[in-house]
Amino acid sequence: MSGPLGVILAGGLATRMGGGDKGLLTLGGRPLLSHVIDRLAPQVSGLALNANGEAARFDEFGLPVLADSISGYAGPLAGVLAGLDWAATQGADSIVTAAADTPFFPADLVARLQATGQGIETALVLAATPDAKRGQVRHPTFGLWPVSLRDDLRAALNDGLRKVVLWTERHKGREAVFPIGDVDPFFNVNTPEDLAKAEQMRKGAS
Repeated sequence: MSGPLGVILAGGLATRMGGGDKGLLTLGGRPLLSHVIDRLAPQVSGLALNANGEAARFDEFGLPVLADSISGYAGPLAGVLAGLDWAATQGADSIVTAAADTPFFPADLVARLQATGQGIETALVLAATPDAKRGQVRHPTFGLWPVSLRDDLRAALNDGLRKVVLWTERHKGREAVFPIGDVDPFFNVNTPEDLAKAEQMRKGAS
């Protein structure tokens, strides 16, 4: 199989939105998830959605729905593992993940992640943006993940690990730094106020 598979992470609890699926909230008359699919699908060789609960609520998108295999809410790493296990059945070497609540991420996300991982046998790369105070900020729901590490990740999750960067640093993970232009490409919708801001950002970009 040529190129990584894409996995959209939609397994969050959305507590600051009052619960429910953030990806089903409407932006510009369409679900947030539709915007994410439109951006990621052209960059990958296949696409799936990581979400828990009743899969039928995502039927309109026509994607495989992958539930976490780790019990309880184990965070984004559990979604990554679900994606890696699915990718293994598809014969893929890697996946690229994107969050379901981040509608403006770069159209060259996959290309930049892959370029940063070039020449590394086990390329594990997170997206990052520059930050004046901290140098850079990592975006752990956006990354390139090798299928070969799935059993290591499963063991780490079963041992209680939940923080993405703790695991990526164990495997010498790198960061692909993306510029911030007029809008933060990794702006995500956590609150009703964020959704209103995203609407303004969308109109400004059009």
